[in-house]
Amino acid sequence: MDNRLSKEQMAELFEEVSNVFFLLSEPTRLKILHSLCHGERAVNEIVAEIEASQANVSRQINMLFRAKILARRKEGTQVYYRIDDPATLGICQNVCARVSADILARSGQRPEPQPILVAAEA
Repeated sequence: MDNRLSKEQMAELFEEVSNVFFLLSEPTRLKILHSLCHGERAVNEIVAEIEASQANVSRQINMLFRAKILARRKEGTQVYYRIDDPATLGICQNVCARVSADILARSGQRPEPQPILVAAEA
């Protein structure tokens, strides 16, 4: 963290970080991010992959888009989304790697070592 931040700026920082973690606290939004990890997809592809309703997926995508985590482009009648925030993707991948290792360990399987991903600085 930057030590040059004032108390007011620190308060703003923690509020905004809290908002990011709130966005990541909903399983459908995490499924959407997982679906987009390897590139952009049309909404109908995301709906089919995560097996959720079109309305719910659209609502969750809109939240991620407004938070600048996703970007979109339109091609004809299709709208394609992609992850536009590598830092958020890195958080998700690191936490998922840790939790999946715990799940495998509880089931008696030995998890493979996972590298810790560090997002590139913007």
